[in-house]
Amino acid sequence: MALLGLIPLAACAPPDGSGLQSAKLNGITARDKLVCGVEGTLPGFSFVEPDGRYSGLDVDTCKAVAAAVLGDPDKVEYRNLNSSERFAALASGEVDMLARNTTATLSRDAAGGNGLSFAPTTFYDGQGVMAPVKSGITDLKGLSGKAICVESGTTTELNLADRMREIDVPYTPLKFQTSDQTYAAYLGGRCAAVTSDRSQLAGKRSSFPAPDDHQLLPDVLSKEPLSPATTNADPAWADALRWIVFSLMQAEEWGITQANLDSKLAEAQANTNLADLRRFFGVEGDFGRQLGLPADFTVRAIRAVGNYGEIFERNVGTTSRLKLERGLNRLWSEGGLIYAQPFR
Repeated sequence: MALLGLIPLAACAPPDGSGLQSAKLNGITARDKLVCGVEGTLPGFSFVEPDGRYSGLDVDTCKAVAAAVLGDPDKVEYRNLNSSERFAALASGEVDMLARNTTATLSRDAAGGNGLSFAPTTFYDGQGVMAPVKSGITDLKGLSGKAICVESGTTTELNLADRMREIDVPYTPLKFQTSDQTYAAYLGGRCAAVTSDRSQLAGKRSSFPAPDDHQLLPDVLSKEPLSPATTNADPAWADALRWIVFSLMQAEEWGITQANLDSKLAEAQANTNLADLRRFFGVEGDFGRQLGLPADFTVRAIRAVGNYGEIFERNVGTTSRLKLERGLNRLWSEGGLIYAQPFR
């Protein structure tokens, strides 16, 4: 467990003379490792492959941050956290950040609530319901009088209650502490349906023995903007995380990929008229210093995992096991909601 309080204050001095005071950011540098809280059992987002490697969209976010801060995407210790554990782990300093399919909400963001600081949304989702095809259930009203499996300590539990109350459909919630318990109960026939974010349902379904025997109902119960997060107690660290994520989105907007990164960088270095690109790559300007990060933090992140579009397609896109369309997760310039604030 990381005990940043044991790190001498002198070790927290910013190495670049920026004047920033971030115990968390400098603690990560002193430790030479990022501790990232993930779900750990969710295909497409954070999942342990048969060879022991972690993979997924959330895992790639952790790697991008480790690369930007430490210069190595492999300097990450992943910590599997269930829904009930995640916020306490962040508040106690057990993990440096969450990249764990967590919905950004008012009560989680507010200082009087969980006191989180959310990075840009990396997956716009909505809550859904999955039921066996053979059950004949095709919508929420078909669940009248039946049991629905739901993970406790999540927004899905409240959303389900609100939606079923709204349409006046009685049901019995069967609550479980972890997603593994929840889906095991569903597959075991203890409930007629299971509810969660639609991406999670699709990811879990992909690991079922017979995925085609289960269907997502058309109902969308809520908005679920899934976002990385840290605490709001260290604004400099939160800023660093926020702009590392933005850099992946900006890279896609400008057509910068893992494959063409070096040529784009060389182009920026050679052409002094490419002001925006030169500042983005840290060839000129001081964006990195302002964030307490290396000047080339964007280059490091993109080299490690590619741009946002590459991350999406590799882990959850139409060529992945989840086969999800981009939908709301397209760039803003293509009708979606993915939008990086200006690098200026």
